[in-house]
Parts: sequence; C-alpha cells; structure tokens
Amino acid sequence: MSFHYTRARHVSEALRILAGDEGARLVAGGTDLSTLVRDGIVAPTHLVDVNGLGLDGIEWPRGGGVRIGALCRNAVDDPRLRRAYPVLVEALRSGASPQIRNRASFGGNLLQQTRCAYFRLPEFACNRRAPGAGCSAARGDGHLQAVFGASPHCVAVHPSDLAVALQALDAVVVTEGPRERRRIPVDRFFRLPGATPHITTELRRDEVVTAVELPDAPFARRSRYVKFRERASYAFALVSAAVAVEERGGTVRSARIALGGVAAKPWRSTAAEQALVGRRLDEAAIAAAGDAATAGARPGRGGGHKVELVRRVVRQALTELG
Repeated sequence: MSFHYTRARHVSEALRILAGDEGARLVAGGTDLSTLVRDGIVAPTHLVDVNGLGLDGIEWPRGGGVRIGALCRNAVDDPRLRRAYPVLVEALRSGASPQIRNRASFGGNLLQQTRCAYFRLPEFACNRRAPGAGCSAARGDGHLQAVFGASPHCVAVHPSDLAVALQALDAVVVTEGPRERRRIPVDRFFRLPGATPHITTELRRDEVVTAVELPDAPFARRSRYVKFRERASYAFALVSAAVAVEERGGTVRSARIALGGVAAKPWRSTAAEQALVGRRLDEAAIAAAGDAATAGARPGRGGGHKVELVRRVVRQALTELG
C-alpha cells in the first residue's frame, strides 16, 4: 500500500488536506489506525501527521474547569487533574498498557473504532465497515455486544474508557472546521447506530478535534471508575461504570452515572442517577441505583450476563465512592 505523508504545520493545513482528499486520515499516536491498516479495514491515501500542532497542553482557565488538548497523551498524570477529576485519571489508567498510553492521544481515544470482531474481520458482513452489507454480529456471538441503544443494523460497542469518564463529567468536545469552531457536549458527540452505523460521531469529514473541556462541577471531585473485563489488565471493558456524586448534609444533591461496554456510545443512566438524588448514599440507595441502571437493557443472544454486570459495576463504583 502506498500513500502520501504530510506533517501538518497548522490546523488549517490539516483541514485543507482533509477537504481535498476523501481518503486522507489524521494520525497522532496511531495506536488504532495502525491496527485498522494492518487488518485491511482502511487504506489511507494520505496520512496527515498532526503531532506538531501544539494541541497537547492542559490549561486551567480562571473561570474554572480545564481544557485538555486533543493531542495530550493518555499517560497524563497531572496531580491537579487527579484531585479535580479522579474518575478521568482512573479511566485512563485502566485503558491500556503504559506503552500504549504514552502514544495514544485524547482525540484519537475518542475517535477509535469498535473492537467488534465482526468489524475487524473483513470476511464478515458489517454495516459499519461497508454500509448495506448487513450485520453478522446481530446473528452471531452476542456476549461482547450492546445491550442499550443497538439497532438491527449494528450491535457493536464503543471501546473507550476515557469517553465513559467524560460522559460522567459533562465534558464538551471542541472541534475546528474550515468555517467554524464547534463545542459539542460529549453526549451528543457520539451517535447511536440507527440506520447509519458507519456514522459514529458528529465530527464532519473536514473537521478535527482540538480539545476536550471539563466544567468545574462539584460532583467531579467525588468520582470513581470501575471496569470489569475478561482478564486482569489491558483488556477492553465488558462493562464499566463512571460515577460522580455531589453530597450536601449527608444527602445526594446530584449524580452522574455513565456506563461503558454496553452501547455504541458512553451510556448515561439517568434512571440510576434519579434513584440516588435526595437520599443518603447508603446500601439501599446504592442497590436501587444498580437496579435502575439496567432499565431498558435489551441483550442479544449470549449477552444476558451484561445486564447483571451493569448492576454490579454501578454498585461497586458507588460503594467504593462511599
């Protein structure tokens, strides 16, 4: 395979190449793209190296919150970030080996493709890889597939741990395009499959992610990430939970509960949040939140265990938080 290579000097240069070549792909850490090329899933005509764009910093605005550059590596270990957003650092540390975290970027982590085996193996039909081809996963082994928000066209899940934490933190994804800069809430940034599973985010083809912004929210400082996986380390989540709770006077004032490994996007469970608000964070409230988190689950063949895992990871995360 042959392709052009450009080390972009400015965001505008990267945007110009993307607009002029439908086969162009951005590369930062390359931890996901390299596997997609290796497996024959994508064949870029032009690789645009964005590592020199200066988007790798962490800024703390005077008004509160934090802005993390899209090229910041997943191995970030800022003490201030650990204190203000513990769930974020915990999610990053659970995501991969130190070597991969040292290369992988925030933006690339959010945009990584599913690890669904039916997508990764070209011999299987996959609507996400080839729209209209069909979904072999919907008729196959469902123990790793979605239990929320799936469609007949796709049952794959999003693999990112970082995205789950960002969902619980009400994060905003900042993008730059040829005509405008956009700030997209992370809950709207990712898309459920519907009838167009090949469109996974709201990012346009001629846009780049430049940063992630987190608000200065009172619930952020009391947050936790729990991940259940098939082996002890460096595996993608079967089910995970990011929880954040604000308490006043011993009573839960607000809560955020997001789930990973269960949908094509980080899945926010408002039912579980509502089960906590106005109550003490005790065993009964935690059990109620775990039960509520399973509301609306529709597992496919072989996926029933994920429903119980949802209940358990939510309970564990809240118990450890308490």
